[in-house]
Amino acid sequence: MQPTCTAQEFVDSHLKPGRMVVFMKPTCPFCKRTQELLLQYPFKKESLVFVDITVTRNTERVQDYLQHLTGARTVPRIFMGKECIGGCSDLVEMDRSGELKVRLIEMGALQP
Repeated sequence: MQPTCTAQEFVDSHLKPGRMVVFMKPTCPFCKRTQELLLQYPFKKESLVFVDITVTRNTERVQDYLQHLTGARTVPRIFMGKECIGGCSDLVEMDRSGELKVRLIEMGALQP
């Protein structure tokens, strides 16, 4: 995060239609599980982005903004477009139910 970039700008700059974004920390076991699950899907280039929030100088502020946006400051915070779908357990449940694949296809994020 550049010094002139706020936590809000940092987060919002990654959220785009047709893109799945995971805000994470590399040492978090739930973040690693989320990565493993998502990397099993054939995403189109740029349709899946993992954002390490520890590269910012303001990790706490980023988490505060994520809490403001989603109601939780824990990582991973997972977004489909601009909609937060929750964290790791939410993603695992979506995958188990088949909803995740359906939504990824609907948003055009997967390769044919």
